Amino acid sequence: MKYRINRRTGDRISEIGIGSSYMYEAGREEAVKALRRAFEGGINYFDLAAGHGDSFPIYGEALEPFRDKIFYQIHFGADYTKGDYGWTLDLETVKASVAKMLKELRTDYIDYGFIHCQDEFSDWESYKKNGIYDYILQLKKEGVVRHIGLSSHTPKVIEKVLDEAEVDMLMFSVNPGYDYGKGEYAYGEVEEREKIFRRCEKEGIGISVMKPFSGGQLLDAKTSPFGKALTVHQCLKYILDKPGVLVALPGAQSVAQVEELLSYYEKSEEELDYSAISSFEPIRTSGRCVYCNHCKPCPMGIDIGLVNKYYDLSVAGDEMAAEHYRTLEKNASDCIGCGHCDSRCPFSVHQSEKMQQIREYFGD
Repeated sequence: MKYRINRRTGDRISEIGIGSSYMYEAGREEAVKALRRAFEGGINYFDLAAGHGDSFPIYGEALEPFRDKIFYQIHFGADYTKGDYGWTLDLETVKASVAKMLKELRTDYIDYGFIHCQDEFSDWESYKKNGIYDYILQLKKEGVVRHIGLSSHTPKVIEKVLDEAEVDMLMFSVNPGYDYGKGEYAYGEVEEREKIFRRCEKEGIGISVMKPFSGGQLLDAKTSPFGKALTVHQCLKYILDKPGVLVALPGAQSVAQVEELLSYYEKSEEELDYSAISSFEPIRTSGRCVYCNHCKPCPMGIDIGLVNKYYDLSVAGDEMAAEHYRTLEKNASDCIGCGHCDSRCPFSVHQSEKMQQIREYFGD
């Protein structure tokens, strides 16, 4: 397992976490085994926007002995008072649901207390007006909530909430389909979504990723917007290449599914290559570096994807990105214009010209 640091909180978070939408369907015994295998495999971050309240006692049984070594993100607005998942903007219902979750999780604190599912501007206004955000702040002051998160699918709403609230972690729906306009939660234009990634990277706000496989659609050629299936590991690689992302949160219902997630680190570059997305929406993707590194190897040893990422972040105002760029062993100034990367780029990016542009930008 590899880990990333949330710069806002200092937390060391596993790149792969576990989402809980359907964990309860596995049955208690299998679900407990799966969660314990996840922990043994180095997974330390768990999202608890569960599909049913039956999930919480399972987590309590499986992970109580390791509570100080893991992170829970718990959602203020996800209602489990009646068992099934519900969404609420009623303060008293939120309080009752959170109390129920804590009791069944066998814990007395929340690592990341989330402003839950803010997809419309009116949601945020009601959330504040009804006192739910103030309640989270109160619990943070009391030490019950350690950090504050936000979950949303909508870039414009995310921008507004980040402007107004204390947010240390954003839960955002990210996958190759959504980022290029296909899928139920494909909200926002390509540029709007990229702006979110870059803002979070700049401000040190971590991103935890929900719906990494678009509800499984990307894993089946019959339902994939690409006309061919991507693998679990290609989707994870795509997500983890995005600026700001700390952890992907796929669901798992069995030890076998957890093992499949953990095998990500055993895959070759070829097995992780997600450049198949270049065949989808070519107008949207053409000429835009997505940091896939399909252009490797560079004869001069330049990590072209990373050079592009630091350039994009620096242009967006991230001062640290420029410093990271300058510490690279090889950068745009080492480009000899051989065109090897141009011929390999599935997104038709003229990388040799881009290297010249980047070199001039950084004054190399």
